[in-house]
Amino acid sequence: EVQLVESGGGLVQAGRSLRLSCTVSGFTSDNYIVAWLRQAPGKERERVSCIRLSDDSTFYVDSMKGRFTISSDNAENVVYLHMDNLKPEDTAVYFCAAQRGYYSLCDADGMDYWGKGTLVTVSS
Repeated sequence: EVQLVESGGGLVQAGRSLRLSCTVSGFTSDNYIVAWLRQAPGKERERVSCIRLSDDSTFYVDSMKGRFTISSDNAENVVYLHMDNLKPEDTAVYFCAAQRGYYSLCDADGMDYWGKGTLVTVSS
């Protein structure tokens, strides 16, 4: 059974950094794509970034490029999202999700597995 557990959320001041962790279990191979998505209050869930575990290829939404970095530690079964220069508009519940396979649009509809999310609140 695939499980994804997010951690690392919290309250942070604007301009500071935060690193989220997604601990994964139940993967039978590295043929998965792991995504970070977020949902702000009153808004739809949106994609943030994806990483393909087999070769560490990454994808970022344009607005996140340069501030957010996704990485994986396959030995520890953890996928990270490092967020720099946080802004109040980054406030959201951040979800870790996974999709089987090699190709992905890195969108919510394609994900096969979901974590429960971790709340990030950025104060101004």
